[in-house]
Amino acid sequence: MIEPFIDEDKSLACVHCGLCLSACPTYLETGNENDSPRGRIYLMRALQSGRLPMEATTIGHIDRCLGCRACESACPSGVEYGHLLEHTRDHIEHHHRRGWFQTLLRRIAIEQVFPFPRRLKLALFFGRLMNRRPFIWFAPRMAREALELVPEHSPESRTPKQNPASAQPASGQVGFIEGCVMQVMFARTNEATVQLLNQDGWDVHCPEGQACCGALYAHSGQLAKARACARRNIAAFESQNLTAIIINAAGCGSTLKEYGQLLADDPEWAERATAFSAKVKDLTEWISEETGNGNQKLECKVTYHDACHLAHPQGITLEPRALVRAMAGEHFVELNEADVCCGSAGSYNLTEPEMAARLQQRKIKNILATGADIVVTTNPGCLLQIQAGLKKANPKIRVMHIADFLTTSHAE
Repeated sequence: MIEPFIDEDKSLACVHCGLCLSACPTYLETGNENDSPRGRIYLMRALQSGRLPMEATTIGHIDRCLGCRACESACPSGVEYGHLLEHTRDHIEHHHRRGWFQTLLRRIAIEQVFPFPRRLKLALFFGRLMNRRPFIWFAPRMAREALELVPEHSPESRTPKQNPASAQPASGQVGFIEGCVMQVMFARTNEATVQLLNQDGWDVHCPEGQACCGALYAHSGQLAKARACARRNIAAFESQNLTAIIINAAGCGSTLKEYGQLLADDPEWAERATAFSAKVKDLTEWISEETGNGNQKLECKVTYHDACHLAHPQGITLEPRALVRAMAGEHFVELNEADVCCGSAGSYNLTEPEMAARLQQRKIKNILATGADIVVTTNPGCLLQIQAGLKKANPKIRVMHIADFLTTSHAE
């Protein structure tokens, strides 16, 4: 008998009404019910009951899910799809033997590199080396597509532990989570984030002892590792007298806000996790519209792409638009399918490159239709994925994190 891995009551909350279909990126691309949220929930229940074997075709439909959780925004029944997906993937990773390539990619290339800044720096060094001629000529197609995501430049700098507000006395003290990818590939964005918080009147504290938020592990079926990350971050921040804990990466933010759920069965940490998550705020929901270069008049068109884990699990869509509009004014233009995933989805563009490429092309087509000169978003994966797509379609269009957009002079 198979040990239950998903909550049966939570799975039965899905009444198969189909309102999620138009929100699901993979269903929009394939039209296959098995690639839809309600179809995948059916597969999850069938796996748990033993009605379906743990074989490659079934696992493929679960793997193909982006975990964007757009279905949750569309669902009238409040189905906790993200929770069901993570626990199903955790079961799969412990009971299904993958091929050697996927095992190497997931366990070594992704899980042993991305959450560790020093290893990621080393991987980026070799990635940039491979991107040069003649090395790139001999790289397999999949490797070339992955190398397209590597940023040409990523200046290194760590966030100081103490960052006083621009004007004293400060409104209070907030914590700042540096992130793994953010501190390595987007150090300047972290600097811009701290600058915005300081301008808004906050002392910013960035304590030592921080770890990966655990999102990459949680989404790929390694819940034990995600819980270990959660405990380490809680311990690093809970001793500080903080009004809030700020994050500038949407994918990390949704996981940080769900530590209470992640550690709900741990009597020692459950209450501490809930208290920690209650303080976590995305940058865009914390700073005021007047923060940054709001008095600058732009003469270029600007659009905004919703990072999935900001728009759906966190439900934050109005605040970042208000910040962008405060600077762009009449030059702001809405993006069609703004909340449809770009195909990045953490490490998805590495594990499922074919579907990721299809979604990237869909996103780029919509961006080009706006006529925008700048695309603003709130997540590192989206930045890399959209930038790689625009490099081929129209390299003149800039992709910017909202913190950089609000602090950078656009007259250049």
